[in-house]
Amino acid sequence: MSDLGVLGWREWIGFPDIGIDQIKAKVDTGARTSCLHAFMVEPFERDGVAWVRFDIHPSQTDNSKVIRCEAPVLDQRVVRDSGGHEELRYVIATTMTIGPHQHQVEVTLSDRDTMKFRVLLGRTAIQGLFVVDPSRSYLVGKRKRALKKAQRK
Repeated sequence: MSDLGVLGWREWIGFPDIGIDQIKAKVDTGARTSCLHAFMVEPFERDGVAWVRFDIHPSQTDNSKVIRCEAPVLDQRVVRDSGGHEELRYVIATTMTIGPHQHQVEVTLSDRDTMKFRVLLGRTAIQGLFVVDPSRSYLVGKRKRALKKAQRK
């Protein structure tokens, strides 16, 4: 266990393959699969392969910024949320970064506009890599905007 990194209950993460440099995530060990906020979800085909195009609002407090993303579809799965509601979601595989760590994860796409966090980081994304300290926040990733402001001075 000593080789595992420690995450707080929320962390700054990235999905560089789909153009998301940094986004706030809630670490949710009760969720099996991670979930990324997505709207305007549109399936399409590229070179005979199923893909999905979607938009995200990367900030939980600002819906004016939109990032358009595209990724190959890994699967479609019925996911049950914490309220017991079932939803058919697209699943993509993408690179996730947390601080200096980088690895492939599966992520479902769902409209999380009414939720506090744009990303839920499920247990399969952190299994064998991290343990969670639920009493702390932002142990691995730092908000890049603060770093950019410090560099301007």
